[in-house]
Amino acid sequence: MNKTKVVASIGPLTYRKGILEEMIISGADVIRLNMSYSDYAFCKRVIEDIDEINKKLGSSVAVMLDLEGPCIRTGEFKDGQAEFRTGDRIRLYMNPVVGTGIQFSVNYAKLIKDLRFHSIIKLNEGKVILEVEEIGLDYVVCEVIRGGLVDSLSKVYLPGVKLNRKFLTKQDHEDILFASKIGADFLCISNVTTAEDVLEINGLLIELKNDHMAVLAKIQNDRAVEEIDKIIDVSDGIILSRKDLAIGISMEEVPNIKRRVIRQCRENGKICIISAELDSFLNKEIIPSRSEVSDLANTVSECVDAILLAGETTNGAHPVAAVKQIEKIVNVSENNIDYNYYFQASLNKEVKSIARTISSSVVLGALELESKAIIVATSTGYTAKQISRLRPPCIIIAVAPNEKVAKSLNLHFGVVSVIVDGYDFDTFSAKAVLLAEKLLELKQGDKIIITGGYPFKKVKHTNFMKIEEI
Repeated sequence: MNKTKVVASIGPLTYRKGILEEMIISGADVIRLNMSYSDYAFCKRVIEDIDEINKKLGSSVAVMLDLEGPCIRTGEFKDGQAEFRTGDRIRLYMNPVVGTGIQFSVNYAKLIKDLRFHSIIKLNEGKVILEVEEIGLDYVVCEVIRGGLVDSLSKVYLPGVKLNRKFLTKQDHEDILFASKIGADFLCISNVTTAEDVLEINGLLIELKNDHMAVLAKIQNDRAVEEIDKIIDVSDGIILSRKDLAIGISMEEVPNIKRRVIRQCRENGKICIISAELDSFLNKEIIPSRSEVSDLANTVSECVDAILLAGETTNGAHPVAAVKQIEKIVNVSENNIDYNYYFQASLNKEVKSIARTISSSVVLGALELESKAIIVATSTGYTAKQISRLRPPCIIIAVAPNEKVAKSLNLHFGVVSVIVDGYDFDTFSAKAVLLAEKLLELKQGDKIIITGGYPFKKVKHTNFMKIEEI
């Protein structure tokens, strides 16, 4: 049973309920819906299907909605795309025009106020590069530094350009209201640049009295990297989009940024999700390259919480195979994690408290006794999250009182949630042992550790631990 979680994206172009069920059976813990390409009817349909599959399989797969954010895109091109030739001069208009090889427009009319001479504009995932040479009244003239094809509605990347615009768009506001209404478990905020962007979303969720939906900030640009400490502080977690990040900054810097973000999230008890980047599956291959496997194995060995599959499962020809491949890589790579190292590293960052002492004692016990499982009675998920932060070497079985708490734990390293309602200490202990025996292949002499708050439902903090021998 793997500890590193898998987020699988679903798109309207390739969606099938049967494929969704296969992905869940294969190991997907969270299903992501990208609001850049999904309408509300499609989202409702997928969520209804997830609910049916959860009931059928007895699972608690959660839902993530990914906001588009203040994304700048090109307008429409004649015939759907145009070719920009290296050395040509082209005009970029602020108002809509039909795009050709010598002109195009963007969906943000005030961009002209933010651009400067020699500002760099990147298109087609960074493959096409323009440089601003002249600024007019409603257009800028650019030289094509590196040419290539550009599709309609392509994302526009502006490395080093500070945009003076409101972060929360009208569409994002409506999408957040929708996400709250349908009970989404995780909300991903795209194109974050500062901690204030996240606080704006947090403020809206407070107004909606929604304390369930976790807020994840997606790191995609250089400004967000500069503000990463503050962004981590105000977020429930981070999603690192390495492909987007490598367009705005030197790609040689991305591995170091990845290691830094994983470490800081772990030390601060925040969720950390890293994009998979399995381009082989986008090219309709069914087996990843050695370099892709090595990259993911290194990421897993750093104790990241989850791996995100985006285009691999929305556009790729083999979405189920992509999930299975991630599970295989995770399964082998987790055997090489130095759990004692990560336990000591996280322990040094903990604030002293009763819960901290019990949690650290539980994980230390799991390390020394080679426990097969830690079973946690958790009414809010807090105790399970605290133990997960310390990266124990065994699975954490979180016994939750309801589906909301169970789903909220789906992105935390090593946590497997089960729903058990109405229990006392003796009943819980007995069920805990049976549960561990059912989920794991336990043998005589194997040990499990039980922890939580006692008496149940009367205390809000962790205050006991118990060791059971099979």
